Amino acid sequence: MDVSGPADPLQHPAARTLAAGDLEATFLPGHGMLGASLRHRGVELLRRVQDLGAAAARGSTAGIPLLHPWANRLAGLGYRAAGRTVALDRASPLLHFDRQGLPMHGVSWSQLAWAVTAAGRERVAARLDWASDDRLAIFPFRHRVELTATLDPAGLELETVLVAGEDGPVPVSFGFHPYLGLPGLARSRWRLRLPAMQRLVLDERGIPTGAEERFDGFDAVLGDRSFDDGFALLGENAAFSLAGAGRRLTVELLEGYTYAQIYAPAGDDLIALEPMTAPTNALASGRGLRLVEPGGRFRTAFRIGVEPDDRTAGIS
Repeated sequence: MDVSGPADPLQHPAARTLAAGDLEATFLPGHGMLGASLRHRGVELLRRVQDLGAAAARGSTAGIPLLHPWANRLAGLGYRAAGRTVALDRASPLLHFDRQGLPMHGVSWSQLAWAVTAAGRERVAARLDWASDDRLAIFPFRHRVELTATLDPAGLELETVLVAGEDGPVPVSFGFHPYLGLPGLARSRWRLRLPAMQRLVLDERGIPTGAEERFDGFDAVLGDRSFDDGFALLGENAAFSLAGAGRRLTVELLEGYTYAQIYAPAGDDLIALEPMTAPTNALASGRGLRLVEPGGRFRTAFRIGVEPDDRTAGIS
């Protein structure tokens, strides 16, 4: 899928740009409904959006991608869920694999064209029908996904609704992977705040073992600290924040998300605060996996808040 074009994603011919107050957000419905830009006073807050064509060619994530039908990786080339056994084809052009050869992030965002159903200055909505043979070979559950992005002067909200088809229940294991950063401030000086949660114990492949351990939260500058951890939330809502250089970014899980992944690789000026409807490998393990009954609807929502932070205005 061709996502080549101007380096500035706001100028991409397929872009839908929203504006509210000091914020602008750009989405690419024809290319995964990717969140390709989120700008505050003209400054980019998303990461990995400088060369979307290269990211698409590699199958890499960028900006704010929806990870569907599973977030993060599966433990192997198959799974059994909702009474169906699925064998994945390593040669499928729709799939991407991690360095260990494990299927990663479902179908690559660049391979999914969404149809716009509503658009305005502060809102865009799009629909994805999961009914083609190539998609059903990977996830044999007919459904549609409705994604609505709404921008207001204080932030961006993403509402996702999965509507199950009539021929059987649909497992829910999607998530988002918003790559965020604070411009004008070294990563080591970003202040990260995470709530108390249950950390998922992972094996050497990054697959949950089924064990959990207490995590009391985190509230400190990152320094050289790195994260690549999965968590079970303690309640229906949770908020994570990143602050510095006069801005605070807050990812607030509003509905439907019961897990989260925190990804902050050492030496890279980005952090992903990831809403997840199920833990990694849930399609195979069944842990935390929810089903939408035929004709039913499953709604999720999360919000990325952007606000001035006077307490960090002098930090640069």
